[in-house]
Amino acid sequence: MDPKGWRVELNDGHFIPVLGFGTATVEEVPKNKAMEITKVAIDAGFRHIDSAYFYKNEEEVGLAIRSKIEDGTVKREDIFYTSKLWLTFLRPELVQPALEKSLKDLQLDYVDLYIIHSPVALKPGEELFPQDKSGKAMYDTVDLRATWEAMEKCKDAGLTKSIGVSNFNRRQLEKILNKPGLKYKPVCNQVECHPYLNQSKLLDFCKSKDIVLVAYGALGTQRPKQWVDQSSPVLLEDPVLCAMAKKYERTPALIALRYQIQRGVVVLAKSINEKQMKENMQVFEFQLTSEDMKVLDGLNRNLRYLPVHICITIANLMLLRPSS
Repeated sequence: MDPKGWRVELNDGHFIPVLGFGTATVEEVPKNKAMEITKVAIDAGFRHIDSAYFYKNEEEVGLAIRSKIEDGTVKREDIFYTSKLWLTFLRPELVQPALEKSLKDLQLDYVDLYIIHSPVALKPGEELFPQDKSGKAMYDTVDLRATWEAMEKCKDAGLTKSIGVSNFNRRQLEKILNKPGLKYKPVCNQVECHPYLNQSKLLDFCKSKDIVLVAYGALGTQRPKQWVDQSSPVLLEDPVLCAMAKKYERTPALIALRYQIQRGVVVLAKSINEKQMKENMQVFEFQLTSEDMKVLDGLNRNLRYLPVHICITIANLMLLRPSS
C-alpha cells in the first residue's frame, strides 16, 4: 500500500502521516549533512518531516524539501512539516516571531504543525540554554495558557496549519484543555515512547481528548554516555522483540515501529542510513496479531532513555559540542 495513504486525522481536520522522519542530529553527524539526509529520506518515501528551531538545521532541511519540490518528487502539500517553539520563546509576545524565524530559515510559507517543545520556560535571550554565573539554568515564569493563546494566533494567521505540544504530562495538558476561551485544542503531544516506556495511561488520556500521541525515541537507539545509563537494557536487543522479529521475518526496529502504529501512535524514525530508511518504510507491509500486541505491551518497564525535559539536557550538551 502507498505509505502516503497511512495518515490519521487530527482534531482540527488536517491529516498527519503516521510515520515521520526525525531530523535531530546526533553529535557525530555535522548539521550541514541535514540537507542530504532529508533529501534521501524523501526519496525513500517519508512525507512527514520533524524538526525544530533548536536543532539549528531548518535552513538545510528547508533546502532539501524545496529541492525535492523543484525536481518534481513531491508537491508542497505532500509534505507534512513539524517545527517546534523553543523554551526561550514561551512568552506570548515571542511566539509568532519565533515561528516567523523558522519560516524564514525554511523559506516556506507555512509549517503543517507547530508545537511547544517543552512546558519548561527558559529566560529569553540569544542563548539557547541561558545559565547564571554558577552554571545553573535560568528559568522563566510563563503562563502556558498565555503561550497557547499566542500559538492559536499563529494558526489563525496561517503560519501553521495545526498546533500541538511536546513533553507535556496529563496535568499540563489539562491546563490547556481547561483554559477559559480555548479556541483550538492541541492536536498532538510528542513524547518519548517505545515498548519499554509505552505511555499507556498518557495514550489513553490523549485518545479520550482526541489528541494524537507522537512517539520520539521510538527505537531506544540513542544512548549518549553523558546522559543515558549505559547499563540500561538495549531495546532492540530485547529477546522478546528479537524473537518476534524472527517470526515475522522483519527487524526488531520494524516490530517496534509497527507496534506504535497499531496502537494509534504516530511514530518518528530517525536514521542517517539510506538502507535503514527504506527498510523503515516496510512498516506498512505487515501487521502484528492482537496476541503479539499484548506481548509487546508486557515489555513496559517505565524505562526512560531520555530525561523528561530532554531538550534542556541536550541544550546543556550543546554548550560542550564543537561547532561543525
